[in-house]
Amino acid sequence: MKKAITFLSAGLVVLALYSCGSGEKPAAASQEAAAVVGGQSAVQDDVSQKDVVKVAVGSADHTTLVAAVQAAELVDVLSNAGPFTVFAPVNAAFEALPAGTVETLLKPENKSSLQDVLQHHVYVGVLKVEQLKDGQVLGMVDGNNATVHIKDGKTYLDDAEILGSVSASNGIVHVLDKVVLAK
Repeated sequence: MKKAITFLSAGLVVLALYSCGSGEKPAAASQEAAAVVGGQSAVQDDVSQKDVVKVAVGSADHTTLVAAVQAAELVDVLSNAGPFTVFAPVNAAFEALPAGTVETLLKPENKSSLQDVLQHHVYVGVLKVEQLKDGQVLGMVDGNNATVHIKDGKTYLDDAEILGSVSASNGIVHVLDKVVLAK
């Protein structure tokens, strides 16, 4: 019993000395805290299936979308578990908007408007193309609706055609030929 008390006392002395130290955290703890600050998007995983953000990042046709998601500070949100159905306009879709629209939306003072535009391209849940039905109304993350149309065997979200789809670890990405704006 006397040995246990001595061991406990020594442990308390070490703890007290450590807590009275310089206040600096060990390097490993600082690095761990930095990783937590980075959020879900900071997790490095080259083995698992890519999440919806990493799918977009890996596409040369979605550089404008990726820049917009970063400017809107939605990377961590879309890197989380989801599940999400992301309707991802290609670069040409953004280029087809009126001149100056993208540049204006990317300004820090327009972050809220940019978030609204981007959130109108996200549905919570996984919807594969074969599950989409003509006239189906989807409640998008921005609080507005978008409508699915099937014409000549092609599937559209409002008037944007779904060109292809890629599964992700936290949902699915449908590639669009146009930017879909809330009505």
